[in-house]
Amino acid sequence: MTRRFTTIAVLVLLGSILAYAGGRSEPADRLLEYPIDVVATTGMIGDIVPQVAGEYARVHVLMGEEVDPHLYRPTRADIARMQRADIVFYNGLYLEGRMGDTLAQLSRTRPVFPVAELAVAGLAADGIDEQSVLLDDEEYDGTFDPHLWMDVSLWMRVVDVVRDALAELDPPNAETYRENATVYREELAELDRYVREIVATIPEERRVLVTAHDAFGYFGAAYEVEVLGVQGISTESEAGLEDINALVRFLVDRGVNAVFAETTVPDRALSAVIEGAAARDHRVVVGGNLFSDAMGPAGSWEGTYMGMIDHNATTIVRALGGSAPERGFTGRLSGGDGR
Repeated sequence: MTRRFTTIAVLVLLGSILAYAGGRSEPADRLLEYPIDVVATTGMIGDIVPQVAGEYARVHVLMGEEVDPHLYRPTRADIARMQRADIVFYNGLYLEGRMGDTLAQLSRTRPVFPVAELAVAGLAADGIDEQSVLLDDEEYDGTFDPHLWMDVSLWMRVVDVVRDALAELDPPNAETYRENATVYREELAELDRYVREIVATIPEERRVLVTAHDAFGYFGAAYEVEVLGVQGISTESEAGLEDINALVRFLVDRGVNAVFAETTVPDRALSAVIEGAAARDHRVVVGGNLFSDAMGPAGSWEGTYMGMIDHNATTIVRALGGSAPERGFTGRLSGGDGR
């Protein structure tokens, strides 16, 4: 995957963000009651809210465990819930592709924030070249890989966006939101260091991550792992026979023996890759099941953002011949205290 972020693309992205912000017309007489009613499209976004807002907010996540955001269509109940919410957070960058019209209409009457897009827009303000960070989506011209959460350091910027949005909505508790976000950022920084340390233990020639769809580009760029997906960035794309044969050749030529399934993506194409390699006398196994577009079960460690990344990194490293604790960063992976 190449990196590209042209001046025109920057203007398009910023224009869409300003349209959302400028289109909101929150009723001036609407009183804020506690806890604040927050709606988030994905679990990764929703998990930020309690870390930042604590008791001052309750969050409802539209897409739960094993739900694919690329294909998700909002129900009438979802739309009604968003219309009642005090604030709505979604990823943007076309992750929730089938919710675009609904979110655009909603932004006229409610504060609606595309948190990943806003985090990206903030890079330039900090003097960071977006070309060194953003990954483009080669299947859809002018769009970008939306899976920012796979790079913990990038996701920390999304925490900042949520913090600032909540502070703007609820000024009396703004300082609490800032303090909580600082603590959470420190925890994420520790997680980021853990991932870097354990990935570095994988033998260099084995740092190849093959997954069901191309959701791990930011993980690969951040932690120096070569990443290939059977399907493209959006699960709406289908892997053709040529794609599967090309991947089989790659696995055989490079001697790669492990591929990874995902909880939100059917494994038919991945099974075809494994069978194709076997036909060429090359054994490939499933190295584990990764969380890509949704977190783990509610109430579990893997059902948190930190637990999701902990699980993914630990599973990948152990399957590719590196060294990582069996129960991960905090000892809470399944089988431990987080079960």
